[in-house]
Amino acid sequence: MKSSSEKKGLLLVFTGPGKGKTTAALGILFRSLGRGLKCGVVQYLKGKWETGERKFAKTIPDLEFYVMGLGFTWESDDLDRDKEAARKAWQKSKEMILSGMYKIIVLDEITYAFHYGWLEPEEVLQTLSDKPKDLHIIITGRNCPSIITDSADLVSYIESPKHPYKNGIPAQIGIDY
Repeated sequence: MKSSSEKKGLLLVFTGPGKGKTTAALGILFRSLGRGLKCGVVQYLKGKWETGERKFAKTIPDLEFYVMGLGFTWESDDLDRDKEAARKAWQKSKEMILSGMYKIIVLDEITYAFHYGWLEPEEVLQTLSDKPKDLHIIITGRNCPSIITDSADLVSYIESPKHPYKNGIPAQIGIDY
């Protein structure tokens, strides 16, 4: 058993088809910011709308929040442009991970970049093996590859057995964005 004073940066994964993966990650950020920890977020997909979390992030001094995606891929008219945006988001993520400036970094919706073949999970894991030992990384998104979940310290599989959208209720301000 490891000593309770030993520092270990954890790899947390929030995946699955349900709603709440980014929300779970941001809950951890909120807790960490309350403890005075410097945090970062790189959003790989969201970008078309100015979400509530994006607006609020601008007001928080110890949070760097980068929205680098161009919107949902199923709405894209140029997947090559989306691929380039994902590669730029990864470069920003990599800089942040290796900088030693952060205690927690969220790679929001990065799993879509794996799914579309824009990023290799092995490349991400290699960078994570080089990260500062006390840096926590949170990965969110559907269909997280098993090579990532197998390496994770925590995996939460989010499901939504019931969702308002299935009953024709559109996304709600403050709940969905």
